[in-house]
Amino acid sequence: MKLYRMASSQDARYGQKDSSDQNFDYMFKLLIIGNSSVGKTSFLFRYADDSFTSAFVSTVGIDFKVKTVFKNEKRIKLQIWVSDFEMTMSTQIKTYSWDNAQVILVGNKCDMEDERVISTERGQHLGEQLGFEFFETSAKDNINVKQTFERLVDIICDKMSESLETDPAITAAKQNTRLKESPPPAQPNCGC
Repeated sequence: MKLYRMASSQDARYGQKDSSDQNFDYMFKLLIIGNSSVGKTSFLFRYADDSFTSAFVSTVGIDFKVKTVFKNEKRIKLQIWVSDFEMTMSTQIKTYSWDNAQVILVGNKCDMEDERVISTERGQHLGEQLGFEFFETSAKDNINVKQTFERLVDIICDKMSESLETDPAITAAKQNTRLKESPPPAQPNCGC
């Protein structure tokens, strides 16, 4: 299983643009972590480049891709990182999670049913225990790859909206701000 932080249907909400484009409304940094040989890099390349090769060797260091998507007329740049750090899943969760991180639990290689190590039910149960949504994917057969990243972007955007709605500084400013057609009258003897 892989853990994704920071998501093949066509959906107008998720248009795509050249990844070298430097103009964006938001930038989300996503980190793909998980055990060795679970297909993290293949998952990244399938999403970012719509490509798959079975000739990948284990990542040494970090793999990195950029993909720009559109959601609700906003251009969102995704910086997607794959780490090669070898540690237990619980250690990875503790190491890479912080309060505002949005996490999705992903079981990759669902195309390899005969070699399955984790059942769908066990993955769903773990996701429920941890409070994460669970997806099964296949980078090889392009199953649920795009949908997983799309859902993660949805979760991040929803969380951003919640934060903006509950931020006391923003809500106070909204209550005290009114648009007027003319500037306020000048104060006599202001002393400014």
